[in-house]
Amino acid sequence: MPDSPRDPIVRTIPQPADMNGNGDIFGGWVLSQMDMAGGTLAARAAKGRVATVAITAMTFVQPIKVGDLVSIYGSVTKIGRTSITIALETVVERRLDPTPIQVTHGTFVFVAIDEDGKPRAVPHA
Repeated sequence: MPDSPRDPIVRTIPQPADMNGNGDIFGGWVLSQMDMAGGTLAARAAKGRVATVAITAMTFVQPIKVGDLVSIYGSVTKIGRTSITIALETVVERRLDPTPIQVTHGTFVFVAIDEDGKPRAVPHA
């Protein structure tokens, strides 16, 4: 985790309905939150609609618990003709301990799409 402060793209607290039979938060719930965060960054870079096309890397480091403060951070790592690659990191703070803990990290790929859902070129600034 970097030493400088940064703003999360998504910040949420998982609820009991998000829990699996082991008492941890479902991996699918975490992926969904990461996809929303990545899609937000990709849409900004694409200046419009995007669709998720791949998760090229995903690592679950530690479990997330009900009541954890979940923060997802990300950055654009590559912009192609139609695609945008986003690196994402999920960090939690446990209920009574504000120490940040990295729980997942992954690489998501999005494609810029037009109003018909067809790939379009990403505008370059």
